This record gives sequence, structure tokens and C-alpha cells, in this order.
Amino acid sequence: MLLQGSEMVSAAEERLGPMRLTQEPIQVLLVFAKEDSQSDAFWWACERAGFRCNIARTPESAVECFLDKHHEIVIIDGRHSRYFEADAVCRMIRVTKPSEHTVILAVMPQTPSDQEEPSVLPLLSAGFSRRYLENSSVSACYNELIQLEHGEVRAQFKLRACNSVFTALEQCQEAVEISSEDHVIQYVNPAFEKMMGYHRGELIGKELTELPKSDKNSADLLDTINTCIKKGKEWQGIYFSRRKSGDSIQQYVRITPVIGQGGKIRHFVSIKRPYTDNHRQVHKLSKEEKCCGEHSQSECNSLRHKDRRKESVDVRSISSHSSDAPSLQNRRYSSMARIHSMTIEAPITKVINIINAAQESSPVTVAEALDRVLEILRTTELYSPQLASKEDDPHTNDLVGGLMSDGLRRLSGNEYVFSKSALHNMSQSQLAVPVPLNDIPSSIAELLNEEECWEFNILELEAATHKRPLSYLGLKIFSAFGVCEFLNCTEATMRSWLQVIEANYHASNSYHNSTHAADVLHATAYFLRKDRVKGSLDQLDEVAALLAATVHDVDHPGRTNSFLCNAGSELAILYNDTAVLESHHAALAFQLTVRDSKCNIFKNMERNQFRTLRQAIIDMVLATEMTRHFEHVNKFVNSINKPMSAIEENSSSSEGSDCEGQASIRNSPENRLLIKRMLIKCADVANPCRPLELCIEWAGRISEEYFAQTDEEKRQGLPVVMPVFDRNTCSIPKSQISFIDYFITDMFDAWDAFASLPGLMENLAENYKYWKNLDEMKCKSLRPPPSQ
Repeated sequence: MLLQGSEMVSAAEERLGPMRLTQEPIQVLLVFAKEDSQSDAFWWACERAGFRCNIARTPESAVECFLDKHHEIVIIDGRHSRYFEADAVCRMIRVTKPSEHTVILAVMPQTPSDQEEPSVLPLLSAGFSRRYLENSSVSACYNELIQLEHGEVRAQFKLRACNSVFTALEQCQEAVEISSEDHVIQYVNPAFEKMMGYHRGELIGKELTELPKSDKNSADLLDTINTCIKKGKEWQGIYFSRRKSGDSIQQYVRITPVIGQGGKIRHFVSIKRPYTDNHRQVHKLSKEEKCCGEHSQSECNSLRHKDRRKESVDVRSISSHSSDAPSLQNRRYSSMARIHSMTIEAPITKVINIINAAQESSPVTVAEALDRVLEILRTTELYSPQLASKEDDPHTNDLVGGLMSDGLRRLSGNEYVFSKSALHNMSQSQLAVPVPLNDIPSSIAELLNEEECWEFNILELEAATHKRPLSYLGLKIFSAFGVCEFLNCTEATMRSWLQVIEANYHASNSYHNSTHAADVLHATAYFLRKDRVKGSLDQLDEVAALLAATVHDVDHPGRTNSFLCNAGSELAILYNDTAVLESHHAALAFQLTVRDSKCNIFKNMERNQFRTLRQAIIDMVLATEMTRHFEHVNKFVNSINKPMSAIEENSSSSEGSDCEGQASIRNSPENRLLIKRMLIKCADVANPCRPLELCIEWAGRISEEYFAQTDEEKRQGLPVVMPVFDRNTCSIPKSQISFIDYFITDMFDAWDAFASLPGLMENLAENYKYWKNLDEMKCKSLRPPPSQ
């Protein structure tokens, strides 16, 4: 619900340097779930100040109203969390583009006199500008609004006006360069890029430097310029600048110091344009204009922008340091020489530079082919295969579109929002703590005895535990791997943690529930027991993998990332439409863990070890996101499989393939990271490699979840992410064939080559054959029709 305030007051006038600005009446948005004396006080304060005021009762209506009105001030009620979280509302507004220049105020409860005042850092981190302690006096609210108007609001208004100045600079035909008082480049306009041949990304953050000082006149000219501009005077003159291509250009240059607070020089603005013979009569400069006298063309030596990463000659800054502090300058020279001798380009940059150099001496046909190579290398999607066309295989295309993209962001009225009640934030008193490992019922214990086998039937455990397989299986596997000992936590704490995590999986999901998490945990443990995997990872890696598998889909809503982005969910807004679910799973897992000492399995860990473990868990959970699937697989193949295979082929040893060279490849920190990512990715989608009956059951469950998403997309009028998953027309065998062809086969071939998994590969071949037979029979269901 939205309420509209008064429409009185006139526009105010502001000055920004020579600009004269007109500010419209300030608009204020009050975000209060319930009307009370505090919201009324701000309403009447807005009336008194002549501000236009809106009130929003829900986070969703607050964002909608803000996007419509672009309020200068937003006031959010942070006194009560039962209606909404003020931090979450602030973040929802801050991720919108119009909020860049908005002042957001948090209304917080008064702190009792016997308690220490809480820190404002959490509020600032959430995006708030200021804090207002609860006070329902209209005068107090009015004074706060007036202070905001004359402080932050006026400053933000001037910053918005600066956009017009930068627009003018961007369109200016003369080359403009702005640098700091230390001559570090802060801005260049497009005309500068065009004139000098550099892209602004190559210049910004770099220092102005001159050509080699072997040019005898360059030092004199630079000293002259320095002497002039460090006095706060403008300098004009003519000199040569070297372009990126290596040739020189003669320029007419005007350098103007910008004086800031306290009379100190804060910036230098350089205006440049090409100098030709025609300019000689036009630009006749007086001594006052030139500041330091006339310079002949022979004295106008070049300045240029030197990228620190390129090969260097002896260089000197044009700053005043050069004439005032020789000893400091000498130290500066040696520092810059060391920097220039470092090789800090990215590997892909080196490859591109090598290809560019090779083109110069190559025949035309080869040069053209190298052009194509460079075009491919410069794309940001190096690891994303390109399908020929949608018509070739709609099942594959829909799977790729649905699993490997974040959807098309659509600002519509159809909002898919998770309420706080959707997160199972149960207290310990609400959860029945599972029994110790030694007291597990015999029927369940008997099933768990088979957990080391790949054929372990997780669905039987699901039934025996009444849909609580994760707690029981987790306890058994963690005990086998010594997880409690590593974490220095008790079994009771671990039991409580498993119960909390399992309670936050949605039992209503047909696929992404705690049974799936238990299945992934089982596969992870199975892989960790393989000799080559075990020999590549240390215990921290193993513990991180097991914990990541346990939490990797916690609070999954049964919908894809694309769906959440299209629906404008709170999670999509919070995580900027990027790895939405995976980011949520990782963050929520740690929130659930640390909020209660009874289930905080990390509470006894040493800080640095915890941070290392935490980063490993987060990295593995994020690796389950499918948009980077091919990047992870290709890096694994190119960094581990191929080098190890080459060592195998070239080895003259008869002691087997697991030689010292291979071990060094596997055990490097970078490659251990790739192994862990590959491990959890394969565990997450291992269903096609399970025994046939399990494979069929999981195929049915994931299909049902996709069917339900398609139903909801149609019901809400959202884009249908995977049209083939229409429950009335979908061919499940075709969808499984496409999934195996596109995602599974290459990945498991690579994983099998590393970990040696012949049983899994046999299952994969048999299951693929099963789906192929069904498809050839024109059967669209999970099983063939009953024989007549």
C-alpha cells in the first residue's frame, strides 16, 4: 500500500562551480510495516519541511515505489524484525541503479542506558547512510530531515549534476586528461583515446612519464612545466607525445591545476589537440599565458603514458619531486625499474602478444587465421560451447538455456518472493536431536553398513528414516572420515548440526531435498576413498568436500536460477542475478551453523584454519553452479589429465603410472582446487551413473520438479525457461539422452581417467542404452509400456 503526501513547495537553486542547478522538491519514502507514532512523526515532518512523501508497507512495494519515484531520502523502520528485515530492504534498494545518489536512513530503537551502544558498521555495510534513534517528536524528525537536506542530499544532488559535466567531456572533440596531484591518470575522454591510440583501461591508474632522458632537452622542459604548475599556475605550450603505435604526434597542450580544500592542488587537467602549421598563426601565446616563457619546437620534447607492465627505459615523473629531491628521485627510479622488470601479465595476455608478434612475419592466409584465433581468445565465454541452432536438438537447447544461464531479467508485477517463513529457521528446541551412532535402530544401521558401495540404495534409507537420510548417513560418513576429530567438536554437536541442515532442505521438493543431499554426500565419500583422489587431497580438503556436499543445496526452492531471476525473487536481487542459489546455499549454511552454539561445529577451530576451510567449502558449493560447467571440466582436463597422460606415455619406469611427476601435478594448490571442484560436480550429477533403478527414479524426480516449474511459469506469466519440460508433451528419455550427451559423458570420462571408476562408466553406458531404447520405441515415459 502506498500513501501520497503533500505536493507543495517550490524548486530550490544550487550552484556547482559555474553551473546553476535547480532542485525539485525533495521526495521521501517511508518504509514502515505498521502505522505508529514514529511513522506519523516523519510524515508530519515531511509536511512541515515541504517534502513530498510516500509510505510503503512491504519491501516489495517499497522497491516498486522507489523505482517509480527515485526518492532522494528513504527512511526504513529497523526497530522490529517480525515484519521485515531492514538490512534486506536496504540491500534490495541499493542494488537498483537509481539508488546510487539516495540517502537511506535506518530508524533504530533506543539503547537501554545499561547497555553498550551497538556499532553502526553493520548498518553501513548493508547500505544505510545514517542512523536515527527512535524519537517520535515531530521536531526531532524535522531537524533530522533538514540536516539530511543540507548535508548528504545536497551533496548527492551535486554529484548527480556532475554526470552532465562528464557527458560534456565524453562528447568533447579535444583530448582531455585528468590526473591526481601525483600525476596518476584518473580520467581520459574518448577523444584522448582516439588521438593517442590507447584504451582508457590502459591509462587509468598509471603515471605520466617522459621519454628516455637521453633526449637532452626533455628534463629542462619538464622542470619548467613542474615549476609552473606546482605554483598553481596554468601552463600552455607545444610538445611531442608518443602514441601507442610508436609514432609521435605534435600537440598544443594546456595544463591547468585544480585547487582544492586548503588551497592544495588536487588535480591537473590537460587539454590537448594536434598542432599543425595552421595553428602557428592562431595560437600566439603571451608570456603570461605560457607562464614560463616561449619554447622553440626543438625544446618541446615528448611526454607519454608508460604502462608499468611494459619494458622500461629510465623514466622520470613530471611531478615536482624531480627538481626538489634528487635522492628520493633516485630511489624512485630504482623502484620503477624493478616494477618494469616484473612479468605480471595474465597468461592469456602473453598468448595474445605472442600471436600478435607472429602475425607480423606470417603469410596473409596465416595472418587471417591468427586474426580469427585472437577473436576467439578475446571473448569472455572461452569455455561455453556454441550450439548450432535451436532446431537441432530442443531438449539439449532447453537444458543448456535452463541450467547454464541466469535468465532474462524481467521487471514485471509477477514477483516470486521467499518469505522468512519459507526458511526453516527452527530453534534447537523444535528439533529432535538424532540418536548417537551407536544407538541407531538396527534396520537403519543395516542399510548404513553398505554405504561404502556405489550400489548403496539411498532411497531405501530415505524410507527407513522417514525422509531424514542426511542426518543418519552424515553421522556414519563423518565418523568414518574423522570429521569431528578434525573440527574438534563433539558427536552431539555434529548430530545437532546435521539435524539443523536437514531441516532446512525442503521435503516438498521432488528432487532437491535432503535425500539428494545425502546421495551427493555418499558419492563424495565414495570418490574420496579412491586412491588417486585420496593421495591428492589432505584432511582439510576431505572435510571441506564432505561438508560442502552436505550443505550444497540447503533451502533449495525447487526452482532454477533462471526462474528466480525472471521472477525478481529476493534472492536474485540480493545476489545480483549471479549464482543466486549457490551463493544462498553457502551463505545460509554458515548462518545456520554459527547462530547457535549447540550446532556450531566450527566453534573450537583455530581462526586461520577455519577461514581456509570456509573458503574451500564456499568454492566447492559455488562450483555446482552450471554456468561455469565447461570451464571447470576443461581446466581439469588441460591442467591435470593431459599432463599426467603425457608423463605416463613418456615414462620409462615400469612402476606404474602414479610416479613422482604425476604426484607433483596432482598436489599443487591450484590443481587440488580443480580436483575438489570436479569431485563435487560429479557427485552432484552422478544419477546417470547409478544402478538403473536408481537412475530411473532420480530421472523421474528431476523431471517432476522441472514440470512444476514450467507449470508455475505459465501460471505467473513468466518466460518459460525450459519449454520441453511440459508434463503433457515432454519425452523424459530424450531429456536424459541430451543431459548425458551434453553434460555427463565428457565430464565422467575425464573423472574416470583420473579416479578410475569402471563400475560407474559401465552403469552410464547401460543407462544410456536404456534411454535410447525407450526413445526408439517412441516412449516418452520413464518405463516401457507393459507388454500386451
